[in-house]
Amino acid sequence: MQHEFFELADLVQAQLRPGERFTAWLAAETSDFVRFNHARVRQAGHVQQAHLTLRLVADGKQVSVTMTLSQQVAEDRAQVLHQLDALRGQLPDVAVDPHLLLADTCHVASRREANPELQAAVIVEAVTSRAAAYDLVGILACGVIAHGFAADTGSRLWAETTSFNLEWSLFAHGDKAVKSAYAGTVWEEAVFADKLAHAVGQLALLQRPARTLTPGAYRAFFTPVALESLLSMLNWGGFSEKQLQVKRSPLLKLQTGEAAFSPLVTLVENSAQGLSPPFQGEGFLKPAEAPLVRDGQLFGSLVSPRTAKEYGLTANADAEETTQSLHMAAGDLPEADVLRRLDTGLYIGNLWYLNFSDRMNARITGMTRFATFWVENGEIVAPLNVMRFDDSLFRVLGEHLEALTVERALLVDTDTYGARHTASSLLPGALVRRFELVL
Repeated sequence: MQHEFFELADLVQAQLRPGERFTAWLAAETSDFVRFNHARVRQAGHVQQAHLTLRLVADGKQVSVTMTLSQQVAEDRAQVLHQLDALRGQLPDVAVDPHLLLADTCHVASRREANPELQAAVIVEAVTSRAAAYDLVGILACGVIAHGFAADTGSRLWAETTSFNLEWSLFAHGDKAVKSAYAGTVWEEAVFADKLAHAVGQLALLQRPARTLTPGAYRAFFTPVALESLLSMLNWGGFSEKQLQVKRSPLLKLQTGEAAFSPLVTLVENSAQGLSPPFQGEGFLKPAEAPLVRDGQLFGSLVSPRTAKEYGLTANADAEETTQSLHMAAGDLPEADVLRRLDTGLYIGNLWYLNFSDRMNARITGMTRFATFWVENGEIVAPLNVMRFDDSLFRVLGEHLEALTVERALLVDTDTYGARHTASSLLPGALVRRFELVL
C-alpha cells in the first residue's frame, strides 16, 4: 500500500496550481477478527480497508475530504482527481483559518515492524486448546496497521506495524469474572499460558462468598489495567496544552503548584516505542519522547499544531492532544511481594464507568469490576462485590502513593470502532495507603 499511496500523492502534487498546498493522510489495515465463547470460535472475519484524507490549502484557507480507497489503481486515481477538483471549488467559500499550521520541512522516513509469523490461526489454536475447560469469552484482533503522510513539501512518511490484541474473560458465575489481555508484536505462547494460569487461579478465588465493605478509606493495590483506567481519564484534557491554557485541564493545579503527584510518578509520551505512527496529520514528526510528569511535577504538555500556532509553541502531538504511547516509570516493588506489602486491603483488578466528579481537583468516580478481592494478612480471602469509589488522583498518585511495581504491562487500546486503534501504555501496578469507597 505504501507505493500506491505515494503514487496518489505524486498525482495530487502534479495537479497543484500556483499558491496551492496539500497534505494527504492514509489510515489502512488488514486485520483478522475472531470472537470466542466457551473458548470456541463463534465468529471470524477479515477486514481490509484504507481511508485517505486529502487537504487542500491556499491563501490561509483549508478544506479537506476523507475517501475510502478501493485499492484499484485506476479507480483511486480518478476518485482523488475528482475530490481535488471538488475541494478547489469549496475553497472560496471558507474563511481564513488563523490557527492553520503545516510543516514546511520535507521529511522522508519509513518505519516497518513486519512479522509474517504473526498469524491469527496460531493464536486461535492456543486459545481453543489451552482454555478448552473454561468459559472463556473474548476477542482477537490481529494483522497489519499502516499510516502514511505526504505533502507538497515533498514529505513522504510511512509507518507500518504487525500486531495482535487478545482480550478475554473467564466467567465464574453471575457478575463474577476474571478479565485479562495479551497484546504485542510477537506472540509467545508461554506468556499467554502464564496469563491464563494466573486468571484461572483468580477464577477459583471467585467461588468464595463475596464481601461488601463498609464505605470508607482502605489500602489498595491497582493492577496495571486498573491504573490505566485512572490514567486514561487524563486524556480528557489533562495533558492538553490547549486545556491548560484555557484553565480547563484537570491537572491545572499541577501547573500552578497547588498540587503535586508523588516523586515516584514520572510519565512520558514515548512515540519511539509505541504502536502509533511517529508523525501526525500536519506533517510534524513527533519527538521520540515527550516528558509530561517528572518526579511528580508537571514537566510538559501535548501541543497540537493549531495550539502551537495560537500560542507560539512547538507542536509535538496529534490534533486531539491525547497520549498515544504513555509510559510510566517503574518502581521497586516486585509483583511477588504485592500481597505481602498490601497486608490488608483491596486488590483491584479492573475499574469501569469512570467519570470526573470534580474535574478541577482531578477527582474521579467509578466502580470496581472483575477480579477485585479483599486481602487480609497478605492473603486473598474473598472476592469483592461491586463498590463505587470517589477519590482524587492528586491523592491516589500523590500523598497516598506508597510504591510502584518493578514489572510493567503493555496495554493496547482494544477499540475497533471504525478501525483498529493503536494507542498503548506501559504501566506498573500501584500500591496506595488510602483509597475512598463511597457506596
